[in-house]
Amino acid sequence: MTGRIFEKYGRQCEFITGEGAEPEEMKAFISPLRYKNKMYLYGVNTEIGYNPEGYYLYIGPPSPDITGARSGSRIICGGEPYRIDRAEKVYFGEKVFHIWAVIRKTTEGDETDE
Repeated sequence: MTGRIFEKYGRQCEFITGEGAEPEEMKAFISPLRYKNKMYLYGVNTEIGYNPEGYYLYIGPPSPDITGARSGSRIICGGEPYRIDRAEKVYFGEKVFHIWAVIRKTTEGDETDE
């Protein structure tokens, strides 16, 4: 069922595992992370809310599996590259329901993966 939601409402994105690798297409949701407690220390205001230093929430389908992404892997969405900082599978019973991740907008040549 979640696959249909991603296909109908998600944004077209690509998962690239490294230089020269063939991109895997998927549809996913990407939105800026915002603090609930209104204690903004850094970041910028955007049309849809507060964006703390380029961090975003990714909600995507089980495939491609971005949870084991190698250093240098990127998600490209709307022409913007994002680095995967942390990703986890969310299960419904024994089946992967979706994947959530904290991603960060990057620039070309940004190899600060830690």
